Amino acid sequence: MVLPSSNTRATSSMAYPVSLSSLHHHPNNHHAFFLPSKTNHDNTHKPIESSRISRRSIIFLPVLPSLLYASSSPALDDANIPSTSAIDTTITDRIFMDFSVCPSYFRSDRTLGAELATCPDSEPLGRVIFGLYGRLLPLTTANFKAACTSAAYRGTLVHKLLQGQFFVAGRQGPRRDRGEVQPPTGLVRNAETIDPKAFELKHARPGTLSLCLGQNDDDDDIKLNPNYHNVEFLVTTGPGPCPELDGQNIVFGTVLEGMDVITSIATIPTYKPAERIRFFNDFAQLIGDERAQTARALWDRPLKTVYISDCGELKVTKPSLSPPSLP
Repeated sequence: MVLPSSNTRATSSMAYPVSLSSLHHHPNNHHAFFLPSKTNHDNTHKPIESSRISRRSIIFLPVLPSLLYASSSPALDDANIPSTSAIDTTITDRIFMDFSVCPSYFRSDRTLGAELATCPDSEPLGRVIFGLYGRLLPLTTANFKAACTSAAYRGTLVHKLLQGQFFVAGRQGPRRDRGEVQPPTGLVRNAETIDPKAFELKHARPGTLSLCLGQNDDDDDIKLNPNYHNVEFLVTTGPGPCPELDGQNIVFGTVLEGMDVITSIATIPTYKPAERIRFFNDFAQLIGDERAQTARALWDRPLKTVYISDCGELKVTKPSLSPPSLP
């Protein structure tokens, strides 16, 4: 018996790489994917290539079908996931809001019952223009626009500010001197608050306009009113997204101009209770003390009186997919 030389043993395991195309074109022939060996006629010192497959190729052969399936599976999975690109975010309406600060709001000589809209020493912060998605959410857009055009938001207090996340305005109540909102008559019943499709848009970037549902601060007795219409809204301030708001609030617009005003509001310091106050508040809430919720409503309030000094609608000649220019 003649043993193979050392050179032959060293090169006998060399094989051509296995191609996926050869596997595909010859599914019934188990020899089809082996390429024919080449005979060495020139020099015996050159390695002779063999048709035998190497151990490493044998190890990876069973993996090839799974690799083929894995390469195609993301496309199948993406087909089942709704894409936000299919959502109609056409801007059908433009709403402006002027934000200001009232330094004399907490002064003792302030006129009792005076509304914030008549603040004598108002300091303007600037104008914010919102674009509304009227085709996607017609009911939410219609109510928000009606509240703005009827000046219901005029004199409304920005009553909550979570720095680095969002601020909230439009809390309902009878006290206009406290910056509360009285919704105008004629608002439609908003069935979109229970429609799952209304929650598809995410709070993915700063300047997102959203109807407050999960973060709503209206009193329970107001919410139980049969004629209750939710008009409280929030605006994300950035710098990052707010995924904790997704699925709880309805995104129905975005900031077109005045993001610098939003950023300036976000930098205002807020009330932060001490650790001991938080502990007693948690204990009071645990035992069912109603005063705990009242005290908690003061948390995260801006230490400056930021309010909506004016609001209204800017006429749009035609809907647009991109932020339109001002007239």
